[in-house]
Amino acid sequence: MKVQLFVPPGGYTAERWSQGSSMPPLGLLYLAAVLEKEGIRVQVVPSDILKMTWKQIKEKIQEFKPHLIGITSTTENRFQSFKLIRVAKKAYPSALTILGGPHASMAAEDSLEHIPELDGVIRGEGEKTLLALCQALGKENQTLDLSTIPGLTHRQNGHIHSNPPPSPIQELDSLPFPAFHLIPFEKYNFKFPVPGEGMLPAVNMMTSRGCPFNCNFCATPINWGRRVRMRSPQNTVQEMERLIQKYGIKVFFFFDDTFNANPQRVEQICDLILEKNLDIFWKCDVRVDLLNKPLLEKMKRAGLFHLSFGLEAGSERVRNQIVRKKIDVQDFHQLITWCNELRIVPNAFFILSHPTETWEEARETLRIIEQYKDKIEASIAVLHIYPGTPLEKTAQKKGILPSDFTWTRKRDPRIITLPTAQGDVPLFKDKLTWTQISELLFRWSFTEEKYSLFRKIPAVLSNIRSWGDIHRYTLMGWVYLKLKLKKIFSKKRLEAPP
Repeated sequence: MKVQLFVPPGGYTAERWSQGSSMPPLGLLYLAAVLEKEGIRVQVVPSDILKMTWKQIKEKIQEFKPHLIGITSTTENRFQSFKLIRVAKKAYPSALTILGGPHASMAAEDSLEHIPELDGVIRGEGEKTLLALCQALGKENQTLDLSTIPGLTHRQNGHIHSNPPPSPIQELDSLPFPAFHLIPFEKYNFKFPVPGEGMLPAVNMMTSRGCPFNCNFCATPINWGRRVRMRSPQNTVQEMERLIQKYGIKVFFFFDDTFNANPQRVEQICDLILEKNLDIFWKCDVRVDLLNKPLLEKMKRAGLFHLSFGLEAGSERVRNQIVRKKIDVQDFHQLITWCNELRIVPNAFFILSHPTETWEEARETLRIIEQYKDKIEASIAVLHIYPGTPLEKTAQKKGILPSDFTWTRKRDPRIITLPTAQGDVPLFKDKLTWTQISELLFRWSFTEEKYSLFRKIPAVLSNIRSWGDIHRYTLMGWVYLKLKLKKIFSKKRLEAPP
């Protein structure tokens, strides 16, 4: 039994991975580790990091002769994943082609309906489903019955059928550690800048699955579940020690959706790090109203240097009634104060163009960003529409996503995307005009001077799909020049002698 697991050539499109560094594919590495443990031969092919051409991918498949080809997908890189499915089926027709990952999990039927080369989709948590599928494939002299595989969506008698999901893995400690040995780890050049220390070797880890909250734009509660399942502090630190020893890791990026969903567990992890005297730094994403200062101080002593958290919107109405974030802005302000006192880098997430958000409400978001200039890192995005989310349903009702929209159509002039700047994902545009959205984005980029949206314009222009795109990009250029000139003249007035 042989399995090939692929990351498509496009890899990840986030800004932080545009400077020659990337993050190992934890999802595939967990799957590979589970298969290896059961004696199944598995090959992980990160074609993005290996800079493979489509011809090389085809040859890699033909050389390995897999029984099953699994490909991960995000909504941002889905078209690369779809193309890889087609290339794989043509290269080795007898192999079962399977799509997994966040996008496929939430758009399984859409993917199967429009990609005939695709045999099945694994939805959500994939370890149990993939193992059951491999075991079924490995049975000699038996006809493969895909209807018996929990968590699989497939074709059956000319129709698309979704099998019931498997039970969630409750004991995450029972999973083997991710199979980092199956990838060329050094090629990822995964590093993070630590204040006062420079660029240090890093690795990503997940210590929990699920999110108990219910933001309208997020698929995590649907994909992983609302009940948070957590690895024990001992299991977490054991993996950290192994990665330090094997790869010389100095920085850990805890990739949990809400690392502090259980504050007591965070404290126990910190206690173990301090007890073992691990000389490391780490960063994580948290919920602001689940932190207190004593815990944050202990996190700092244990190596925390960078803390990410979402406010999403400056407007209380938008934040709590529309997004359903349900947090008090005072908790946000308090956390920034604590971070500045403790010399922890606060990274705050903001989103523009929520449903029903007005110009004045959107400006509340920008005023908060400008209030904390030089005191926070601010990350901002136009609201993305992801499959399976409550926001997708809202977009369908409002006609932002047409009734015949499919996630598999690459160039649909009826939707708004900024593939280079924001990933190839539909953007939610409701009350705000494109001129207003552009002004907010560029004013943010002037605040966060290390980000230059304007430098992306040449690449953006290469993705023009319609006259609507030309109109939007022209507006963006005009708004940028207007704001830039205003900034230059304001600076000259300030510098002029009295």
